[in-house]
Amino acid sequence: MTEPHEEVVLNATNAQSRGPAWRARLLRADAPPAAVLIRLVVGLVFASEGIQKFLFADAQGAGRFAKIGIPAPEVMGPFVGVVEIVCGTLLLLGLATRLAALPLVIDMLVAIAATKLPILLGQGYWIFAHTFAPKAGLWAFLHESRTDLSMLSGSLFLTIVGAERWSVDHLLGARLDSTSEPG
Repeated sequence: MTEPHEEVVLNATNAQSRGPAWRARLLRADAPPAAVLIRLVVGLVFASEGIQKFLFADAQGAGRFAKIGIPAPEVMGPFVGVVEIVCGTLLLLGLATRLAALPLVIDMLVAIAATKLPILLGQGYWIFAHTFAPKAGLWAFLHESRTDLSMLSGSLFLTIVGAERWSVDHLLGARLDSTSEPG
């Protein structure tokens, strides 16, 4: 039986030994080489869309969010713009790829719920208005949501597989591996 103070030391030691393993899993960059294409395209699209939320705030940022029915559009427009710029840039670099892709998955789920489901339903629902597509129904939904579904799929893919060898994650992971090796 261990003394209470010994147990605290053992728990702290176990937590420290798990830390690098957790970071190594997060930075693991063993996706197929072709994943670089998805990472760069998804990163570029999100970074550019985030910038446009500031450049064209009425059409793509707070003004659009107000028309859709997003609460506090003057806050949420810039907030989403910053998330898209930061996470898109991280994807372009391949830095914290899995973590950077996750907020973009959420971003796309909200975008589909707010702007594309009203098209599928042919009317607004909850707080979201149906204001953008002249047509409604399944085919209009699939047409209008093609980019959103592609970006959602790309973001999910990157959340699951992470980056590949041409990424900062790979460089950091290799550095972490070399510093954690004994001897």
